[in-house]
Amino acid sequence: MTDLVPLRRALLSVSDKTGLIDLGQALAARGVELLSTGGSAKALRDAGLEVRDVADVTGFPEMMDGRVKTLHPVVHGGLLARRDLEAHRDAMVEHNIGPIDLLVVNLYPFEETVAKGADFDTCIENIDIGGPAMIRSAAKNHAFVTVVTDVEDYAALLAELDDNDGQTTLSLRQRLAQTAYARTAAYDTAVSTWMAGAIGADTPRRRSFSGTFKQTMRYGENSHQSAAFYTDGTGRPGVATAVQHQGKELSYNNINDTDAAFELVAEFDPAEGPAVAIIKHANPCGVARGATLVEAYQNAFDCDRTSAFGGIVALNHPLDEETAKAIVEIFTEVVIAPGASDAAKAVFAGKKNLRLLTTDGLPDVKAPITTYRQVAGGMLVQDKDTGYIGMDDLKVVTKVAPTEEQMADLLFAWKVAKHVKSNAIVYVKDKATVGVGAGQMSRLDSALIAAKKAERMAEAMGLDTPLTKGSAVASDAFFPFADGLMEAAAAGATCVIQPGGSMRDDEVIAAADEAGIAMVFTGMRHFRH
Repeated sequence: MTDLVPLRRALLSVSDKTGLIDLGQALAARGVELLSTGGSAKALRDAGLEVRDVADVTGFPEMMDGRVKTLHPVVHGGLLARRDLEAHRDAMVEHNIGPIDLLVVNLYPFEETVAKGADFDTCIENIDIGGPAMIRSAAKNHAFVTVVTDVEDYAALLAELDDNDGQTTLSLRQRLAQTAYARTAAYDTAVSTWMAGAIGADTPRRRSFSGTFKQTMRYGENSHQSAAFYTDGTGRPGVATAVQHQGKELSYNNINDTDAAFELVAEFDPAEGPAVAIIKHANPCGVARGATLVEAYQNAFDCDRTSAFGGIVALNHPLDEETAKAIVEIFTEVVIAPGASDAAKAVFAGKKNLRLLTTDGLPDVKAPITTYRQVAGGMLVQDKDTGYIGMDDLKVVTKVAPTEEQMADLLFAWKVAKHVKSNAIVYVKDKATVGVGAGQMSRLDSALIAAKKAERMAEAMGLDTPLTKGSAVASDAFFPFADGLMEAAAAGATCVIQPGGSMRDDEVIAAADEAGIAMVFTGMRHFRH
């Protein structure tokens, strides 16, 4: 392949006109002939640049409301012709096809149109056809043609021309061609995903996935693994869209844990008061509400002071100075909140390794989202667990019914259990977790571990009674035997929330009645693997 290729003729046709005039002026100053279409041509002319309409080159006007304007042999021949083949050069002469050395195209704003909630017909009209066709033609012929699809690449193109006397290098053309194919793939993904939803195709025969590069990770889960971070374009408030105010670059594990923390704290409506979640290795080690944010933080911290060290803290209210002062008393990796006061930021400024992230709100935990998990040779696709249980959804199955206060703690524990790796057991008292058992192969072991951790914390706090005494306990799935429930009773739990549905439900209910425990069924489980 030829390394250096001069730019003599460029076709500019863009929907996003950011930087278009500066680019056009820079190319014209280098003697590049400009071809363009519609609004792009008008914008360039209005800036005083000499531009030739593609319609004048093809001999055909734009037609069918602009659907047909660049789908023509003169355009695609100019993009696809191999300059090193005599037959191609002869065909260009015979059919009066001029070479196009540079294509600058960005596509109709389909994704933005969908995001605005446009109707079906409007979305269809915003599907670009000529743009992707030209991009693919130019990218295929990158040995001779430079293709630019992102405004972010304009500067790199002009720098290359400055460095190489108006020519582009093969390495740049290859990189831009790869970017171009990724863009058309992402565009097609957006269209096909939208259309599947619009026509109710829950399991389309073919699915595609796309993302936009955000940053390179220092490493993945472990130092020998390479990793990168991509955004999905949904704009969902969280770690992908947050503003980082201070601290070193987030690691792969930081991002994963911060996402888990923020999704959990979003379960608690800020209108009902402050809530704080502390996460370690994607599992909560403390979650609490409080009359103030600092009280919520302290209550969450007291659940497991040991595990909170080096953890992730998520808040459902903007960070204030008092809470910031409490957080910096121990080493914390990341704090994420819907906002932060200047005074709080000043407190954190003295901790250079502490990352502070703020978002423009909380994610909607009830909004439908599709999640993906790769397995060997395939991909698992499912709806995000947005299952919600309210007071009216609960079924009391024991002789003793929960009190109003117990019911509040049961629902609190249920929200937390949804975000704990299975098998999950969560003890809650006064709207604060006091014991969390996560990720065990046995539900009994999860109950034992959670109670033991609570016992250890009580000793560390100088208390004579276990933190779990008088608590509510949640199990993310049914108790297959009564042993797990009896372990919770032995730890001091007085009420239980669980899905029900075991073959031994009658046995478990009888054990609860014998122990004088109130129990409610949700009819819904929250496995988290």
